[in-house]
Parts: sequence; structure tokens; C-alpha cells
Amino acid sequence: MCSTMNYTKKGDEFMAFSIRLTGEEKALAESYAKIHAISLGEAFKSALFDRIEDEYDVAVANEAYKEYVDSGRKSRPIEELWKELDL
Repeated sequence: MCSTMNYTKKGDEFMAFSIRLTGEEKALAESYAKIHAISLGEAFKSALFDRIEDEYDVAVANEAYKEYVDSGRKSRPIEELWKELDL
């Protein structure tokens, strides 16, 4: 089974792509789209960009952690900060 989604943006930009889904995959995708009251194309678009955003966030977090480790700074227990702030 082949499902084709077309996306149109304002202006002249246009992108179309096709993906092959089994009957079971298509049924699952259609069910997801129906539950969220969105089109099948919007469901795939949303899933794609959610995944891209998640992977970007992980990459940024890993880089920040590497910078922290490389800086040699040390963390301290939150209780010490609370005591320092009289909380």
C-alpha cells in the first residue's frame, strides 16, 4: 500500500512525498490522526518534526553537558543552595 501526502505552504513552495505502509501501519496512522482530529498528512508531518525537534534537543543537551564536564565545574547538593538562600 502506498500513501501519498502533499504539503503546500504560502507562496510557491511545494513538497510532495510518498511512503509505503502496510495495511496495519496505515490503520494505526489513520486511527492516530482521527483521535487527534487531524489529517493523515498532518499526523505524519507532526511526527516528523517532533522527532527532528527531539533529536535536536538531545544534541544541544549533550553539547551543554560536555561543556560543563570540560569546564571542571562541580555541582553541589540542592540543600546547600537552599541553606545559603535561607529557604
